[in-house]
Amino acid sequence: MVFSIEVFIEALKIIAAVAVYFVWVVRYDNIKKEFSDYKLPKMLRDLVGILKISSTVMLQFDDNNLVIIGSLGIVILMLGAVGTHIQVKSPLKLMLPALTMLSIGLIIYLVQLAFIIDLSLLSSTNQFIRIRVYSIG
Repeated sequence: MVFSIEVFIEALKIIAAVAVYFVWVVRYDNIKKEFSDYKLPKMLRDLVGILKISSTVMLQFDDNNLVIIGSLGIVILMLGAVGTHIQVKSPLKLMLPALTMLSIGLIIYLVQLAFIIDLSLLSSTNQFIRIRVYSIG
């Protein structure tokens, strides 16, 4: 069975959205406890939740610019989460979800960016350089 990179990216977008929904809606009590344990303000918790949910919603649109913004939002938020875990000396086990979401956000961002660069190069008159995203096969 052959999967294209496009299908892989769509799957990552869905996984990111479902994960954020699960953590920030279904298991919201855990989020409240974690922010409280790390002595982070409630206002920051609410802002992070709004930004995470908004970022994963942006991933679901066909507009490449929205996907870039959404994936960049996830990357920035997850860098903050990983930094916080490092600062409070959390064990790696507790950092894994943030590292996983950081990786997902980076993969989506880099693939979308390559796609946009490829489109802009194809539409320009200078076609000496081409960046292609090939299917995994």
